[in-house]
Amino acid sequence: MTAPVVVVILAAGQGTRMRSGTPKLLHPLCGRPMIAWPVAAARGAGAGTVVVVDSPERLLASALDGEVAIAVQERPLGTADAVRAASAEIDPGSTVIVIAGDVPLIASQTLRALADAHARSGSAATIATAVLEDPAGYGRVVRAPDGTVERVVETKVPGDATEGELHIREINTGIFAFEGGLLLEALAQVRADNAQNEHYLPDVLPILRGLGRTVDAFEVADEQATRGVNDRIDLATVRALAQRRINESHMLAGVTIVDPGSSVIDAGVEIGEDTVIAPFTSVLGASTIGARCEVGPLSTVIDSRLGDEARVVHSYLTGAWLGDRTSVGPFAYLRPGAKLHAGSRVGTFVEVKNSEIGAGSKVPHLSYIGDADIGERSNIGAGTITANYDGYRKHRTRIGSGVKVGVDTMFVAPVAVGDDAYTGAGSVITEDVPPGALGVARARQRSIEGYSERRAELAADDDADRHVGGK
Repeated sequence: MTAPVVVVILAAGQGTRMRSGTPKLLHPLCGRPMIAWPVAAARGAGAGTVVVVDSPERLLASALDGEVAIAVQERPLGTADAVRAASAEIDPGSTVIVIAGDVPLIASQTLRALADAHARSGSAATIATAVLEDPAGYGRVVRAPDGTVERVVETKVPGDATEGELHIREINTGIFAFEGGLLLEALAQVRADNAQNEHYLPDVLPILRGLGRTVDAFEVADEQATRGVNDRIDLATVRALAQRRINESHMLAGVTIVDPGSSVIDAGVEIGEDTVIAPFTSVLGASTIGARCEVGPLSTVIDSRLGDEARVVHSYLTGAWLGDRTSVGPFAYLRPGAKLHAGSRVGTFVEVKNSEIGAGSKVPHLSYIGDADIGERSNIGAGTITANYDGYRKHRTRIGSGVKVGVDTMFVAPVAVGDDAYTGAGSVITEDVPPGALGVARARQRSIEGYSERRAELAADDDADRHVGGK
């Protein structure tokens, strides 16, 4: 594919049918804003320049990087006017591919095939078409007797198309390839001769034919690839198709997704071979999962990294880092900054935040580890809490290697526990524990003999007093 300019068009009045304060092309789709999908397809097709036509408010700029050129359409006067707004970015000697920003499922392979077909034909323009059982709402492709494209008629409002044209099933997908110089020449001649008083891009086609050049059609076999998004129903339909595409690509790469219909995986997520994604699991954002892992069921992984052979069961991870052979869950919550080194374990009903768990260390159950550093091969007993906040500032707890923490220990930070140390069950540790020492901080137990009998006697006396007082 030669390097084309790809123009992604922002439709006039977008967002209206979405009933949203968010521009339509910024609505998320499998972890990316909608506009990012056609941009990625253009880059994957080898586009030398990608131009996004935005509104004067430049609302899409936040979702685009510096490698995408932005052209501004001052007023929403139609698709031809939108392409005209990008004229400064169009090289007359190049192939120009025009696509709509609300067609997120368009594939880079389709764009390459369109460009190749256009180059072979020698035509001034090539329009991507599809044949639909129900073409309602789409512009119809009118063919000339020789099979080339004569024109495209719109059907958005009554009067745009005749009754005969409405029976045509071949539709305009809104994707075109042009010779750059001829496109610029034709755009200057487009007039708003339609019921909506808009400058339609397909109106350049008869202009090009009037210059003695032909317009060809390139039929897209997969009609789903050109499905547009106009409202939230369309968005949900396209999301399901995109999710299926994502899941199938992982399965073809060696990942087992036990129930693809219940698994949500964002675009851009990386998963290694022989990993198993169990049902009702979501892997979102910039997450990466290594090889031979087990994730799920009922787990959520957001912006997290899992090493090889990691295991996450019925847990919630966001911004976490897991080394090889780590184990999490069930019912664990790993918050941003949680870092588990190789072979470590975080178990049932454990929350970890901004803390490092050393290699081979275990936090088996019912604990909160916040702003803490735990060394290697340490064991944290059930019910352990690092009290990291004093009401003004947060402080860190440092627990060495080989430490055995008794159940129901509370560490009041800042505090440090040396290597190979112990803490007694139920202790509140407020001072450093030296290496190899036992830290115990609890009141001495007292056993009061005869306590039950004394309570029974007091209760009987109280009962008797109540009866006397009631007479």
